[in-house]
Parts: sequence; structure tokens; C-alpha cells
Amino acid sequence: MASLLSLMLREEYRMHTRYSSRRIFMSLPIYIFFFSALFTYGLETLMGDMRLGDMMLMVYGGIFIYGLSVGAFGVLGQTFLERRYGKDNYLLSTPFLLPVTFARLFLGMYLRDVVFYSCLMLLPALGGMLLGAVMAPFSLLSVSLVFLGLFVTFLVSMSLSFLISVLFTIDRRLFLIAVGALMALIVGYGLTQSYELEVVIPTLGYQLNAPPFPANWGVASFYLAVSAVLSVGFLALALVLVRPGDHVTVSKHRDLYVKNLKGFSFLSSPALLSKEFVDIRRSGLVTKMVFAYIVPLVFLSFTTYYINHGLNIPVGFNSVFYGAMVGFFGVLLYSWLTNTDLYDYHETLPVRVPQIIRTKLAAFFILTTAVSTAFVISISALNNEWELLWLALVVLYCTSAYMILATAYLTGLSTNSFFFNPTILTKFTAISLLPDLLLTILSFSIQSGAWWALVGILVVCGVLLLLSLYFFRGIERKWGKASFI
Repeated sequence: MASLLSLMLREEYRMHTRYSSRRIFMSLPIYIFFFSALFTYGLETLMGDMRLGDMMLMVYGGIFIYGLSVGAFGVLGQTFLERRYGKDNYLLSTPFLLPVTFARLFLGMYLRDVVFYSCLMLLPALGGMLLGAVMAPFSLLSVSLVFLGLFVTFLVSMSLSFLISVLFTIDRRLFLIAVGALMALIVGYGLTQSYELEVVIPTLGYQLNAPPFPANWGVASFYLAVSAVLSVGFLALALVLVRPGDHVTVSKHRDLYVKNLKGFSFLSSPALLSKEFVDIRRSGLVTKMVFAYIVPLVFLSFTTYYINHGLNIPVGFNSVFYGAMVGFFGVLLYSWLTNTDLYDYHETLPVRVPQIIRTKLAAFFILTTAVSTAFVISISALNNEWELLWLALVVLYCTSAYMILATAYLTGLSTNSFFFNPTILTKFTAISLLPDLLLTILSFSIQSGAWWALVGILVVCGVLLLLSLYFFRGIERKWGKASFI
């Protein structure tokens, strides 16, 4: 297993470095180290009046969502088996040629990503947190225990995502049942408060009973043990169920292209957009969208509802704040849209890279506008903030357009790979962090009736629209001479 894991780590490393130099790729851990140190050092200032428990809830929720997004090994594995990526052939296909089981290969994929992302991101983050704690100063023990909880949370959510994605490869109905159960658990927590969030994220029970909170080591150890058992259990069940070698999935659909062509005839490039939606249907992206886009939105909406109503804490998570956050989740879906297929064959067609990027953008807005609008309306209803709905929708549309156009401008058709380039990641952080902070601060102030907060939000939205136009026009300048290979 050690030799297999070593080969998979080399494969993963080569996949990422082919889009940038080794020097640039290896500078990413340094970037994370210094960013984590700066964040930890300024934590008290950044928290303001927010309670430590509320901040931990947000951090653990974010790590849980991140683990869910990373753990789609089953879906990716099935894709690697069914399609040959140009000249590349992946180690996952070796059971067809060598005496090794698919379960062993999928376990290797799981361990590969645990080791790879731990070394690339998590361990540098821990080093930065410890450095920031020394400068602040904070307790090194507390920082270490917080990191332990976050790491176990990452493993639990990654294993759960692995299991759910394996169900996706077996039967889409099982996948939808599993996702529906997860969403029902989140919704039930937010609406009824009949159980604690520890039922969804058990590591929260560990954290709230370990430093920097008052220590109750018996309860903390119990929750940590439960989390470890769940992580191993989800992984073991996924490995038992995975059977990609039994058959290759063949999807059949009616003639969708002509129907799509008629429906998009009023738009520019209807032929490309029609093909894009055929690819979306063929690749099963609509089902993946539920897991990658809708589940995080549900989790965020009911977390904010619970903080505002269940805990009765006036943190300020209103519908305007929520509208600003939705745009950031859209980046996940855009990355899926750019990863549905290879683009090499486009070199033989009379199309250019900017045309395909604009087609992806059009598909994104068609797919997400109704869903994101429905979620903002729902959060307004849950918080009884109908008077803020119009402003929340304005913020939603402006931030969504800004974030996705900025992502498309920076990464083109290789979003997943280019985000491992520290230069691009730094630009993306700068582009996204400032407006996010401004809108968050202003949204917290608007409920007090401050007229300047309303004016400030509208000004920020106006600037975002101008920058969105800049990024949209810049796609042609930046990617006009790029090739698909």
C-alpha cells in the first residue's frame, strides 16, 4: 500500500504542476503559512463583538463544507475509469491490467488526498497558527486542540462525501436519498432546534468541551471518539460498496441538442450553449450541483437562522449578508462546469477559448439564478426580513456576477488547477476579500437603520458591477490567444 500511495502522490503532484512551475506550486504552503499566522495574530480584532463559540461554529461549518467538496472520490474515480483524458491514463485504471482490487485503489485515493492536502494546506496552516499564537500571545495547547478538531472534522466530512459519491456511481436514487437525508438533518436542526449541531458535526461537541473553552475531557474524548468512528465507518462502507469494475455506466437521453437550440435561439452563440447543456446533462452535473452548491447553501441558511433565533444572538446574519455569501459558493459550481470534459478537441473546431468561457458563464447564470434567488427569499422569510429582500437580491446578483466573472478572468477553463497557483490565489483572495468584508460590515449595520449603511452597500454593488464589466471584457484580452491544449 505504501508504494501505491507513493505513486498516487506523484501522479497528483504532476497533475497540479503541469499548469504552473514547481516553484510556484511549492510556494502555496508558504502563502498559507503566513496568511494563517496573520489571521491568528489579528483574531481578536477580527472577531470584534462576536463570541468565541459563534466563531468556532462558523469555522467548523466551513471546514465541514470544505471536506464535503474535497471528498468526491467516487464520482471522480468513475469519471477516470470511463473516459481517457487525452494521452493521460490514471493509476485508478490499473486493476484492468494488474492484480489489484478497485477497493484498494479507492482507498489509495482517499489516503492520497488526506496526505496531499494535509501537507499542502493543513500542516502549513497549523504552523502559521502556532506562530500567530506565539506573537498574540495565545495558548499553544488551545491552538493545537482547535487544529485537531478541525482536522478530524475534515476527515469525517471527507469520508461522508466519499460514501455519498460512491452511492452516486451505484444508483442516482441512492445518491439523492443520501443527500436528502443530510439536508433534512440540517433543516431539522435549523427549524426545530430539537437537537444540537453536534448531531451534524460531532467534532463541535469535542471543541466546546476542550480549551480554549472550559475543559471537560470526558465529554470531549467521547465526541472525538464518535467522530473517529464515523470517519472510519463511512470510509469502510464506501470501500465495501464501490464496484466500478462491474460495469461501465451508459447514459441514454433523447435528442436534446435541437430542443436546446430552439430554446436558446435568442441568445448569442446558441449552438455552443445548446451543446453545453447537452454536456451538463450527459455528465450528470445537475445531480452533482445538488451536493456542491445547494447543500452548502442549505447549511449556511439554517446555521444563520439558528444563531439569530435559536441562540437569540444578534450577530447580524441577515438576508443582505446571506445574499453576499451566495456568490462565493457559486465558484464551486463554476469549477464543476469547467471540469465536465476535455477541451483538446476544440482545437479542431472554429471556436476560441473566450467563446467557450462566455458559454460556461451563460450556463452558470441560467443554472444558478433561480436557485440562489429562491434561497435568498427563503432566508428573508425565515428571518422575517421582507423589508430587506430587495436589497438582498441586489447584493446577490452583483456579488454573483462579480465573483464568477473574476474567477473566469483569472482561471479561464482550468479553475481547479489554477487555484493551486499562489499568484492567482493571492489575486483571487484580494479581489474577493475586500468587498466581502465591506458588505459584511455594512450588512451588520443596516438593521440599526443607519442610512449610510444602505448607501454604502449600493455604492459597493455599483463598483462590483463596473469591475464585473472590466473582467468580462478582459476575458478576450487575457485568453484571446490561448489554446485548448
